[in-house]
Amino acid sequence: MDIITIAKKEIKLGFRNPWSYTFLVTFSLFSLALLVINADSQIGIGKYTSMTGTMMNLLLYFLPLMTLLLGSFSVTSEKEDGNWQLLLSYPLSSSNWLLGKYIGIYIVIIAIVAFGFGVAGLIGILFGSGLPSSVGLFLLVFSLLLTFVFLALALFIGTLSKNRWQALTVSVSIWIFFVLAWPIIMISTLGSLNYKTLKSTIEVVTLLNPAEFTRIFMITKLGGGSIFGPEYIHWVGWASSPFGTIYFVILCIVWVYFFMLTATYLTERGRKRG
Repeated sequence: MDIITIAKKEIKLGFRNPWSYTFLVTFSLFSLALLVINADSQIGIGKYTSMTGTMMNLLLYFLPLMTLLLGSFSVTSEKEDGNWQLLLSYPLSSSNWLLGKYIGIYIVIIAIVAFGFGVAGLIGILFGSGLPSSVGLFLLVFSLLLTFVFLALALFIGTLSKNRWQALTVSVSIWIFFVLAWPIIMISTLGSLNYKTLKSTIEVVTLLNPAEFTRIFMITKLGGGSIFGPEYIHWVGWASSPFGTIYFVILCIVWVYFFMLTATYLTERGRKRG
């Protein structure tokens, strides 16, 4: 058993999973609704229009939650179904096992998002609200990046959790923290700082939220960096610099490597105990 075998297994299980089709239908319906609502709205800064911003917000709310749930459930289901004990008998390293799962789940999620955009776009064309190809490509890249960083976190949650309910609780809590509660937490905890300290602190803590630093990078690349205000001037500056893409890729790789390495350590410790 190798990485490719594990990945193929995850792809097969992913497309049989009713959660996948629930996400697919929900995502397609919301995408179509937003396309129709924002069909005639081209207000924005640079290439960052109302339609682009609305669709990005949909992905920010939808994709991290889907990734966290599918990824963490994939690991915890192995424990609950007894496959975990079978894994211990194979000459397969924990890192290869997790990497195979990562690749397989990643393909499933991106297929769901791409198909959802395709369905929404085709139906939107019939109503005169089609998604421009450039916007569609940008949103697909945004989806690839969000899934890339959150899937490593999802596998870490799966190795940390004992069952699906525990994985569900942790995944939803982290999703609420990173996506819903982040602005409120920033305002309530950093509001009392002086401006210089506030600016420096925001620049550092943004590194801890993959949804936030991915959003800032992508919007800046569209020319809409000015919407973030002076507190994020350094983030906007490096994102728009000639080496901004390289810095961002390194940041994403470090984030993924850290959580995959930690998940591997937890898996190895579990195998020794088993």
